[in-house]
Parts: sequence; C-alpha cells; structure tokens
Amino acid sequence: MNNENTNEPQDKAVDEEVAREMEGVPEHLRDDGGEDAEAADEALDEALASLRGDLENAKQEVLYARAETQNVRRRMEKDVQDARNYAATGFARDILSVADNLGRALDAIPAEQRDDDKLKGFIAGIEATQRELEKVFNQNGITRIAAKGMPLDPNQHQAMMEVPTDEVEPGTIVQEMQAGYMIKDRLLRPAMVGVAKKPD
Repeated sequence: MNNENTNEPQDKAVDEEVAREMEGVPEHLRDDGGEDAEAADEALDEALASLRGDLENAKQEVLYARAETQNVRRRMEKDVQDARNYAATGFARDILSVADNLGRALDAIPAEQRDDDKLKGFIAGIEATQRELEKVFNQNGITRIAAKGMPLDPNQHQAMMEVPTDEVEPGTIVQEMQAGYMIKDRLLRPAMVGVAKKPD
C-alpha cells in the first residue's frame, strides 16, 4: 500500500503535464480511445490497402517495362544479325550479271575451238574466273536455285513461257533462261524458266 501512495504524486504530476500539453490541441484531434480512434484505424487501414494496391501496380508496370525492354533488345539483335547476313545483297545482285556473262562466254565457244592450242589458255582463264566467282558466292551464302526438271515454285522461279510437251508432267521446268540465286534463306533473283504444259 505504501508503494501505491508514493506513486500517487508522481502520477498526478504526469497527468498535469499531459493536460498542459493538450491545452492547444483542438477537441476533434484528441485521441480519447473512442469512435475517433476506430475511425482513425479504418482510415489507416484504407490508406495501407491503397498503398499496397499502388505497390502491386508499380510491380506490374516494372515487369511489363522489363519485358518490353527485352523484346526491343531481341529485335535490335535480329536487325543487327540481318544487316550482317544481308549487307551484300545489293552488291551480290549486281555481280550476278558478271556471272551470267562469264557463263554465256563459255557457252558461246564452239567445241572445235576448245581444242585449239591458241585458245586453250584463254578458255582455261575464263573457266578459272568462273570457278573463283562461284567459290566467293558460296563463301557469302549465295547459292544457285535448282530449276531444270523441278516443279515450278513461284517463290523461286519466274515462268517466262510455256512449252507444250508430253515428256514431263505439266508444271515441270523444262528450260532455264536465266539462273536464279538465293542469299542465305532469302531470294536474291528468281530463276527465269520455261514450264511444260500439255500439248493442244
């Protein structure tokens, strides 16, 4: 009992000090533990729920931004790879006429002149040039499109004329007027061909 009596003056002093501090605070802001405390708790819970929702939205936006950044990076890498793979397309298309002319030059030499000692070195030089050009084409992924004897493929062949014949199925390529080429997996130039049709 003595302890309770000795604490009484101290408790009274604390109460007076609290009362002095609360003097300037308006009534509606004082926390007396009643309805106002419950309303404050509800407001705090609502604010907390709102902040959690905002945090969830921010997390989703970060995930979407990361995914978009990754997609942009992949597209850029693909564009760079395509630029490397197909950078020589224009030049390759221009050089195909050189290959065509070399082929025509060799085809134009009559068989009897191929055995002529004076022309053997010249012909061998043209053939070596043609082989070297084909080697360079292969090194750069430029390949000739198969045509004669193949069925017409509009993605690789351009039909220039129809040839009536019953020796092969209609739609089969029977003549190649100009060779076609691919650069890697893209069409560089379609093969110009004659296609079989049923005779009238």
